Amino acid sequence: MSISDRYEMVCGVEVHVELATKTKIFCNCSTEFGGEQNTHVCPVCMALPGALPVLNREVVDLAIKAGLGLNCEIAEFSKFDRKNYFYPDSPKNYQISQFDLPICKNGFVDIEVEGEKKRIGITRAHMEDDAGKLVHSGETISTSHESNVDYNRTGVPLLEIVSEPDMRSIPEVLAFLEELVKIMQYTEVSDCRLEQGSVRFDINVSLRPWGQKEFGTRTESKNLNSFSSVRRCLEYEVARQAQLLDDGEEVIQETLTWDEGHGITLSLRSKEEAHDYRYFPEPDLPPLVIDRAWVERVRQTLPELPAARRERLKALGLSDYDAGVITNSKALSDFFDEALKGYHDAKNLANWTMGEFTRLLNAQGVSVEESPVKPQQLGALLNLIDKGSISGKIGKSVIEEMFASGKDPEVIVKEKGLAQISDEGALLKIIDELLAKNSQSVEDYKAGKTQVIGFLVGQTMKATKGQANPGVVNNLLKERLAQL
Repeated sequence: MSISDRYEMVCGVEVHVELATKTKIFCNCSTEFGGEQNTHVCPVCMALPGALPVLNREVVDLAIKAGLGLNCEIAEFSKFDRKNYFYPDSPKNYQISQFDLPICKNGFVDIEVEGEKKRIGITRAHMEDDAGKLVHSGETISTSHESNVDYNRTGVPLLEIVSEPDMRSIPEVLAFLEELVKIMQYTEVSDCRLEQGSVRFDINVSLRPWGQKEFGTRTESKNLNSFSSVRRCLEYEVARQAQLLDDGEEVIQETLTWDEGHGITLSLRSKEEAHDYRYFPEPDLPPLVIDRAWVERVRQTLPELPAARRERLKALGLSDYDAGVITNSKALSDFFDEALKGYHDAKNLANWTMGEFTRLLNAQGVSVEESPVKPQQLGALLNLIDKGSISGKIGKSVIEEMFASGKDPEVIVKEKGLAQISDEGALLKIIDELLAKNSQSVEDYKAGKTQVIGFLVGQTMKATKGQANPGVVNNLLKERLAQL
């Protein structure tokens, strides 16, 4: 029997989202990624004596916005707390977080896996400051002989989003995380650059025999920063726990780190070594009072969220798959919507957006935002094809030139003489020459082998370098062959 036949997986996640502010949560230091180590610091984020925190109002706006996007209740009264622990990347020896009175609670995210819809609960989302970063000599802390500390990230504003343990399979976990990240991206709460650590996942997972009501002993795998790592970590951890249970051993409740290179989890600390954080209210910050007017002002800034956009695109004729691909990236979805303003065949636009446009982006290694082809230009190109000014085949060469030069499609078609030939007189002259050279094909057609028409159309297109209107060519060939 497989593992899923013997055990049910139970999973909940904690997602740390860096908020898209220019300055840190309690000081004016830059949040810019990639600066020289220990240059984006000041007495406040380094916790020097006498330095006091001042809350960045934009952090609160973004936390409210995220909470609304996650269908949370926004608390009218919340407060900050000190979470005490000793670690090299925390200069204060405590983290300013929110404990019993968070800003957001009781939300949900709807997902769909293999046609089945499910609602995943959000327990809470709270604001906190980020710690610094250990720069390891090896791949992980467990395999390193030394680590340096970079405090640039200290004080960067975070929103920690805690789910209910509602997920029962790895596809459900991935669907939830992908949808949550998209919500953060669409609301512009975060840039969601996973490769830069803007979003980090802690995965809590346990197994229980089918039919058992009580949860099994869970482990927590910390600081995963890609969906691929989450999938691989869960596959490994589920198999590891199942093997322990099969052998009659106990799963130890512990905190783990994921070793990407070796594809295994490694222990950081056990339950017995777990910290007592000794939370108490932050004495240097007053409680946060948010009136309904503040919440409503933020609500007015909410964009169309990914789930709503998918439904709108499906109403325009896109399949579930097409709508999912288009909305998977806010930048691509925004590009599509802009192009749709000047070109109204949503399905054909989706085909070109997911096909030639995305292929050329990947070939040039540029993002949607960096694309030399603008949405209006793609729409204009498709209008030229639909009007018969150029063929679809010519259109593919035109979009390549658009990527190379940034020119409008009409300009490229004119400069290169690519306009489609629909003039029947000009085409008949070419067709007559072609039929004279292919007498055997003419005889085959007259003998009933009508499929030869495809060959003759292809030869005509070749003779006109793809510029002939294939519909017109097809009709003219049939008329001419009927006369012979």
